[in-house]
Amino acid sequence: MIQQLQSDFERTIEGSGSAQINTMELSGGAKINRLFHERFPFEIVKMEFDEKELRREIAFAIRNIHGIRVGLFTPDMAFEAIVKKQIARLKEPSLKCVDLVVAELSNVVRVCTDRMSRYPRLREETERIIATHIRQREQLCKEQIILLIDCELAYMNTNHEDFIGFANAQQSSENSVKAGRKLGNQVIRKGYMCIHNLGIMKGGSRDYWFVLTSENISWFKDEEEREKKYMLPLDGLKLRDVEQGFMSRRHTFALFNPEGRNVYKDYKQLELSCENQDDVDSWKASFLRAGVYPEKSTEQANGEEGGSESSSSMDPQLERQVETIRNLVDSYMKIVTKTTRDLVPKTIMMLIINNAKDFINGELLAHLYASGDQAQMMEESPEEALKREEMLRMYHACKEALHIIGDVSMATVSTPVPPPVKNDWLASGLDNPRLSPPSPGGPRRGMPIQPVTAPGSRAPPPPPATGRPAPAIPNRPGPDMSQRMPPSLPGRPQSAGLPPPLIPSRPVPTIPPRLPDRPNIPARPQF
Repeated sequence: MIQQLQSDFERTIEGSGSAQINTMELSGGAKINRLFHERFPFEIVKMEFDEKELRREIAFAIRNIHGIRVGLFTPDMAFEAIVKKQIARLKEPSLKCVDLVVAELSNVVRVCTDRMSRYPRLREETERIIATHIRQREQLCKEQIILLIDCELAYMNTNHEDFIGFANAQQSSENSVKAGRKLGNQVIRKGYMCIHNLGIMKGGSRDYWFVLTSENISWFKDEEEREKKYMLPLDGLKLRDVEQGFMSRRHTFALFNPEGRNVYKDYKQLELSCENQDDVDSWKASFLRAGVYPEKSTEQANGEEGGSESSSSMDPQLERQVETIRNLVDSYMKIVTKTTRDLVPKTIMMLIINNAKDFINGELLAHLYASGDQAQMMEESPEEALKREEMLRMYHACKEALHIIGDVSMATVSTPVPPPVKNDWLASGLDNPRLSPPSPGGPRRGMPIQPVTAPGSRAPPPPPATGRPAPAIPNRPGPDMSQRMPPSLPGRPQSAGLPPPLIPSRPVPTIPPRLPDRPNIPARPQF
């Protein structure tokens, strides 16, 4: 299990092919990569681009350094004071980046230990050991990042090859902006966003497919990009956050022109929204790459000092000094920011992520063996034990059923079915005399009828002897003649004084039966 955890953790971070690839959102190494190269740079740029506030601070710093004297030269101390304040502000986004990476690492560990859910104590102990180690490395990493920032604060390297110096400070402001925009019209990002401030008659907010390049942003009806709705140049545009509505769950930001010109048709700003904050931050980072920077609303902050700032702007010498310091600060902060953006991810990778991989591969198993009783950690969860008992019960039931089926099939002896009874004489008995049963009441041809009275029968006494015998009535054929009595038909009396003739009963078994050719018709008695 620990070996499987090692493999899953490394695959999730490094991105090598895994069977459990998340197709719904970024996770693992991909999300950490986005934190390094999109979220962290965006936090830095959002922090440093507040032009009005920065110029106001430079003006106060220059005047406070000169004091009562009128300064003829731009003071170096103002540059150093402003730069140190800007560098110190890099600590917050850098430490925030560490927190986000650690949170994602914790999610990765939780996903990778899902295979241990059968043994909850082992899983809990494994997560505790890894989380404790990551927290220790997190603290060490934060101390190292703070040390990096302190190193930047310790010494202002104005002899850096990328630093413009005082001679070129005044001419660099416009050139730096133009140089940053000559990237070619390359595609930076594509994706869906919702436009909110459309006319109500046109349906209000609606989702469009956006294509962001280094020079403009276009939106289409769908991702096939066949029907282009509009193309907006990015020159001079800024970003600002828009407050969410009371019932709105979407996160909104806006593109606007700081000079007050319309951005889109008759609208002063173009309001865009995404479903979650991560998408908004990712889009903002993409706009940064295109040269569209966020601008904080500093009207309230500048309200109290508006008079002093306007009065200071009347002094052309102070205004030139502010511009010079501003260019110097901008040049030096680009150097520091570039270094920070490069070193912070490297520090996090070395002290946290790579160290966590080495810890899981080399030391986790030893910590598990040393942490407690292995038998307790290998106790199954109640759900797993119940599932296993059900499986065993089903297994034994199936095994017993197969055993019973085997015994039945081996012990059963099949016997041939007896031939069917030949009963066709029932239908054709009258047509074929050989198949019909004998008529017990019929005498042989040429023999006189010998009526036999069965003992104990209720037949009437025999009539007096006459010249003609009593009539013999043939019996109905039946399947079993030995158990059926022939029906008795009363003789038709010719006079009131004579008894009815006796009907012969069942014949004596010794006399072989014979089917008469024709029935004997009794003669009329003669007086």
